[in-house]
Order: sequence, then structure tokens, then C-alpha cells
Amino acid sequence: MSSTNAFTRRGFLTASAGAAGAITLSPLLAACGNSAGKGGASTKAGIQAVLPTFKPLAGGVTPDIPVVSGADGAMTNPGFVKYPTNLVKTVTGKVGSGGTYTAVAPSWNPIPPAGNAYYAAVNRALGANFTSQPANGNTYNTVIPPLIAANKLPDWLAIPGWLNPTFNTGGLVGTRLADLTPYLGGDAILEYPNLAAIPTGGWQCGVWNNRLYGIPSYTDGMDVAGAMLYRRDLLEAKGITPAVKTAADLMALGKEVNNPSGGVWAFDDNRVYLYQVFKVPIGSWYLDNGKVKSANEHPQLLECLDFCNQLAKAGLLHPDAVAGVKTSNPSRFNAGKVIIIGGGLGGWTASDAETGSAAKPGYRVGAFPVFSSDGSTPSIGLTSSSGWVSYLNKNLSPDRIKECLRIANYFAAPFGSYEYNLINFGVEGADYTMGPDGPVRTTEGSNTAADNVYNFFSSAQAQVYNAGYPDITKDLEAWYADAAKYAYKPLFWNLNITVPDQYSKIAAGTELDDAATAVSTGKQPLSYYQEALATWKSSGGDALATWYQQNVADKGLS
Repeated sequence: MSSTNAFTRRGFLTASAGAAGAITLSPLLAACGNSAGKGGASTKAGIQAVLPTFKPLAGGVTPDIPVVSGADGAMTNPGFVKYPTNLVKTVTGKVGSGGTYTAVAPSWNPIPPAGNAYYAAVNRALGANFTSQPANGNTYNTVIPPLIAANKLPDWLAIPGWLNPTFNTGGLVGTRLADLTPYLGGDAILEYPNLAAIPTGGWQCGVWNNRLYGIPSYTDGMDVAGAMLYRRDLLEAKGITPAVKTAADLMALGKEVNNPSGGVWAFDDNRVYLYQVFKVPIGSWYLDNGKVKSANEHPQLLECLDFCNQLAKAGLLHPDAVAGVKTSNPSRFNAGKVIIIGGGLGGWTASDAETGSAAKPGYRVGAFPVFSSDGSTPSIGLTSSSGWVSYLNKNLSPDRIKECLRIANYFAAPFGSYEYNLINFGVEGADYTMGPDGPVRTTEGSNTAADNVYNFFSSAQAQVYNAGYPDITKDLEAWYADAAKYAYKPLFWNLNITVPDQYSKIAAGTELDDAATAVSTGKQPLSYYQEALATWKSSGGDALATWYQQNVADKGLS
């Protein structure tokens, strides 16, 4: 198996609009090739040949804030400041043909009782007996491998991207998992309009060895590592309207708001979110004159670490950040003990506003527009489009695969549709009632219509909606619309790569990351990281770069 990867459970739990990231974000790595599977990297031409045709859905709900197209294929997600009241139907005609299917996905909610009325209502709409079998998300990594070993995979299986190494997805495609290219590649997908409306990047996450195997969920049109966030309410109270366009501006603002005697510090340890400010390549690897190099050795990374060290030495970091205390309740930011943090944009939500307001009334978050350390044109790297992909069992007949794809098309109905409400909330009146900000679950619905029972098998492009907090949606969408102009695809973007086991530890780079943290929190000088980097390179980092060069870049797979 291989290195760190782009997806974490937290990444899903916080993300309709992005998750925390760093240079350690990697390709969609699979386990080593000990099986006869066909999994592995794909060529650019091969990927393009099998990707489904993208076609926005006609007749869906019009968002309050439309999608904005940006650079390098980036596109913002649709935004809604109010919940749609006139639900549209996006699926017409027969869906299922009476087939029976078992499907397994992780769940971090209480498992609903089998055979409940919510399940029955969904099956009536599907015209099929779809049996969802949610498994404990915290132990999902141990639940599925025995099924794989015993050759007892369900008809439909959801695999989070971060578990590709554990499940050896690269070995399962083509041997245990069905090739969907004939059914969904190119214009074939147009038979399934909701699936065709999923952004192309999501489908690329399901491509292995130039064939399409996976169906994406929670596809983001423009997922990024995060942004520099600040307490807008606290700055406004001081009469400060921040205009941060360089690293020097950021430091100056930090010095202005830093107040240790009052129990307030300017910053948390923002190192990984400052990488994009200093233009450190995202995705772990980059090309330098055709040569694959690790982002760990990029010159701008050293500049970033030096800047973070200066912040710490100036006393601008909260003492708990220096001490390595990761969490507190409420968070240092929510409590107003830290003014500026780096954060994943998936955490900028109504839920966060409620938590922050409880900690300090008037709480409001702002985000600095994308900027660069030296004031030059900024850039922001796209992270993986989907951390969730589901697969169909290869033993299914072509007719049953087509039935499953019609079901997937139903599951992928967008926000504001009748199908979306049924899948996510159940039957109106029984499982939920409509409130001013959208569906409100009844007691029955809370027990049965749990979140994400069906969404991990297929779902529409992510949308931005924050019940009761329309300003959050407006602010977030405005930030994304501006950032989209500066987007770029990093090396190996959305590419599934099978890397040998021998590189697992070196790719994780734990000791190197610890050294970077020690420098960024002022505990060690920059030379400490440089020494750790030299050790990392000689211990296998250079060998891993050579592996990527010979097995990916030189073969035109990047």
C-alpha cells in the first residue's frame, strides 16, 4: 500500500465545500499489486476516452447563487439562501425492475432498524428491493477486508478514498468490481441525466487503468485545501477592515490584533494553510523541468516555514498551538482566543455559527481572498473532486447493472428535488415536516431516516446551503467565485495510483511533518527541518520520487 491520501473521515464530516489539506495531499492511492487486479494509473488520453459526458441537468431547481466557472475546469457549487419549496421531479418513468440488491456503506449515525417504513417508501419509489446495510464507520476498515477475503462482496460497495490501500481497490477492479465503461463512458451516461450532471472530476476518481469502475458521491466542483479565516465580528468591533494581500500584510494585521494580556492571540499554527499562500505545490509532488520532485523540498516551503517561525518568535501564536494542543471546547477560534486561523471551508457552516454564537454572541467568520506571499498573482490548487466512490459487483449481469445505474441516477437527484427529499429525509408528514428553513425530522424520521443511508452509493454535486444563516452561504460563494479565477490542477490530480508497500512509511513522512511543526511553532530553527528533509530523502524520499518518475510521469500517466 502507499502513502497518505487526500481523504479523511473528518474531510467528509465537515465538507460540502472543502476540507483541511496540506502538501501531503496525495493521489488516490491504492494498495500494492499483490493480486491480479488491473488497478493502476491511467494515461491522460485513456482517461478522456472513458470519462462520461458532462451535461447539466435540465429542469432542475434554479439555485439562488449559480455556478461560476473558473480556471483549469474549476466550477463553484450551486448555492441556496433558502430551502426550495416547490420540489421538482427529476426522474420519470420506471426505475427498478423488481431486482433485489444488498449494499454496504459506512455510517457514523445510529443504525436504523431493518425493514422500517422509510426504507419501504424508498423501495417503492425505486421499484426494487434495495437493502442498505450501514456498517459502523469507525470500524469500516476492519469490516470489509474479511468480506473481500471470503469473496462475499455485496452487490454494491462504497469505498472511501482513504481506504483504497486497506481494501486493495486496485486489485479488486476488474476482478471483483464491474467495469462500468460500456454503460457510462462518453454519451452512454446521457441515459441517466442526474449522473450526467455530476462534474467530470468526480468520475475521474473512479477510473482505474483507463477504465471507469466507480460512481462518485459528494462530488465537489472546486474542492480546495482551505483558506485563511478570521473573526470578522471581532475585527469589525475594532473598526478593522482587513486588506491582506501579502504575507507581510498578514503579519502586520496579526501584530495589530495580538493581545496576550487580554487572553487573545493573533494566530493558531496555520502552517499547512499558508502553503498555498507561498505557492507550495499541493498534492505532494510537482514537476521541475520534467522531473518529479517532492513538495517537501520545494524552495517556497522553506520560505513558508521561516515565515511561520517568525510569527511564533514574535509571540503571535496561541500558547496551546505552540504546545501542540489540537482541540479545545469551544475551540480557541470560536471562543475568540485566536483571531486568525487556517481552516477547511467545509467547516464554515450553520453548525459552526451556532457553536461560535454559543461561545461568544455575534460570532461571524470571514475569509481573506486568495493572496500570495509576495503580492504576485495568487494560485490555489484543486484537491480531489470526490472522496467517496461506490462500486458494483462484477458478478451482476448487464441487465442488473443497468438497473443499479437507474437506481444510482435516482440517488443522484439534486438538492431541491422530490427525490432528494425522499432519499435524505423520508416521507413528508411521517418522517419530516417542512419548516421555514427546510425539512424538520419527526421522532420517527430521526430514528429511521438517518443521514447518508443512500448517499454513499451516489449523490449529486455538492451544494451550499446553511439553514437559518443565508449570509454564510453568500460569503462562502463569493469567496469561491473569486478563488476560482486562480485554480490549478496539481500533478497527479484525481489519479488512482498503485504504489508498492515498501514506500508506505516514507510517503507518510510523519517525522518530516513533525519537524515542520517544530519549526512553525518556533521550537526549532529552519535548519532542523532541512536536516530532517535530508534524512527523509536519503531514507527513501528520493527513491519514491524516482518510482513516480519511472512508473507514472515517464509513461505519460500524469
